[in-house]
Amino acid sequence: MTNPYAEALLYKQQDFPESYKFYFKQKNNNLPEDDSGLLEDLVRPRLRIAIVTETWPPEINGVALSLLQLSKGLQQQGHKILLIRPSQQRQCHDFQPNRECLVNAQSIPKYPGMQFGWPQYLKVSQALADFSPNVVHIVTEGPLGFAALHAANSKKIPVSSGFHSPFQEFSRFFDLAFLVKPVQKYLRWFHNNTQLTCVPSKDTERALREFGVTCPLVVVGRGIDVERFSAKRRSEQLRKKWGVCDDTTVMLYVGRLSPEKEINVVIDAYAALKQQGQKKVKLVVVGDGPDRARLEKMPGAEQAIFTGSLSGTQLAEAYASADVFAFASQMETFGNVVLEAMASGLPVVAYDYTCAQQQVRHDVTGWLCPLGQVDQLKQLMMQLPGNRVLHRMGQQAMHDVQNIGWQHPVQQLEQALYRVAQENPLVT
Repeated sequence: MTNPYAEALLYKQQDFPESYKFYFKQKNNNLPEDDSGLLEDLVRPRLRIAIVTETWPPEINGVALSLLQLSKGLQQQGHKILLIRPSQQRQCHDFQPNRECLVNAQSIPKYPGMQFGWPQYLKVSQALADFSPNVVHIVTEGPLGFAALHAANSKKIPVSSGFHSPFQEFSRFFDLAFLVKPVQKYLRWFHNNTQLTCVPSKDTERALREFGVTCPLVVVGRGIDVERFSAKRRSEQLRKKWGVCDDTTVMLYVGRLSPEKEINVVIDAYAALKQQGQKKVKLVVVGDGPDRARLEKMPGAEQAIFTGSLSGTQLAEAYASADVFAFASQMETFGNVVLEAMASGLPVVAYDYTCAQQQVRHDVTGWLCPLGQVDQLKQLMMQLPGNRVLHRMGQQAMHDVQNIGWQHPVQQLEQALYRVAQENPLVT
């Protein structure tokens, strides 16, 4: 259909959810200015979106949980979702895709709680043929993503991708430095064979450009559920369980227990504080992973509390019941845990990049130091003020993130998908 007026009337008659001009302005840039009234009346065309991911809740990681919120938001906007993912023993009950394609799963070495999907090309190809998506959005670049990319290309379906984990850097922490260049080369090839790549931060955008990704890059941010994460969830009962009193400073880490997270830096600072004996302090480490056994054996770690993985109310209470959030990772594409900590009323000690750079105000809602300055980060952890000051800073941190919901990231992703879908006629 080439007549933009007829196309507008077609979409208007189909009762789409909200007015939306982006798609039509891009596609029908020949509309005269005095027809802006028609554009105002245009309604948002629904897309059929195939989302391909090798991680999905109930797996606990930032990629899976963020993708869940983005998928829910897209579906609430009226788009139809085909979810292509590995099968899981437990199910996520927070989202029901319009269709689903499950492939065989394989555990990731050294990450028993995570898995990748088998590249079942024929199954993925058939799912795409049955669903007829306007765009295929590949979230992870593993074997399943590789198969989906080839299946979509064979059917001439536009493809967008997401870059969420710096796999090329992980190799350095698992005695696999020789893989850094090959992995980087593969990621460069993968993303340059998509029409557009979504990244969660400007830092990630710069990193991709530096190692040769030339496709269009679009920042799709992250949000936070301020009803779930809040200082109101502080639990004195939980603090008693931790064996701490009101004047004890609880340092908290939340996330994967893996070498690239550099949790040993936090433990070193904690051990030094305990040795000084000038203030009461307790370290609580929330999460699990391949590095847990080593971390628990570090000097000073015997007095720390390792809770294992937490989710839901237990995780929210753990955040709110601490006094400061300590984050030493230098390999983040975003760092959702920083937002979760701030929403829970905690000041943050972290490096000055990605989420912390965007949200933490130095000496106001936390403390920042340049990347690579490990000793400086330890000093910041060892020079924390008393709990009264920490709580005041935490209240300001919570206030700062109150309006960071998921609506804007969903809109960012939606616009990116409209941009890609222009290469494929809308299925009506």
